[in-house]
Amino acid sequence: MSAAAATLPSAGRADFGVVGSRVRALRESMGLSLRDLAERSGVSAPMLSQVERGETSPTLAIAGRIAAGLDLTLSQLLRLDEDGHLVVVRRGHGRKRRRGGHRVEELTPPLPGQRADVSLHRLVPGGATGGADDPPIHEPGSRETAVVLEGTVTLAVDGERHELRAGDSVTFDADLPHHFENNGAQQVELLAVVAAGLRRS
Repeated sequence: MSAAAATLPSAGRADFGVVGSRVRALRESMGLSLRDLAERSGVSAPMLSQVERGETSPTLAIAGRIAAGLDLTLSQLLRLDEDGHLVVVRRGHGRKRRRGGHRVEELTPPLPGQRADVSLHRLVPGGATGGADDPPIHEPGSRETAVVLEGTVTLAVDGERHELRAGDSVTFDADLPHHFENNGAQQVELLAVVAAGLRRS
């Protein structure tokens, strides 16, 4: 049997479920639908659904394509639950999104159970976060800390506006309506850390 046709080694169907649950957790943490992941990986949505439900074991080739669709290597996908797991994201190699004048680079890998995310945001003059295609407001209890690395940006949160310059930082309740906007003539770069569902009061 060729390597491409080989299925993932397992001792039984339970192992299929482990891989499937990882895929589902990763997909959902990235805000992807089955159709989105199908487009990114080239694996059909029905096949992805079967893998996630533990109904089938993907071949190594298909598992590799799923991993690539999740911006991971195959070994990372298969070892996410191991103790001491370490993922290095090299400069400029984070998962990227672009929405008009707002560019985002996710610096944390989409690991199951991840409760904090670090991202680098760049806003061109006139650009803003919180566009129609941006993810919804973070889950209840979330907090966000942002550090302005370059330029001057305005944070609008819960009806109030705050001007922040390079070197300034701000922490706020991220489940409130908010967005950053660049009203200046220079690019803005800021680092954001969102801790999900941790606030108690």
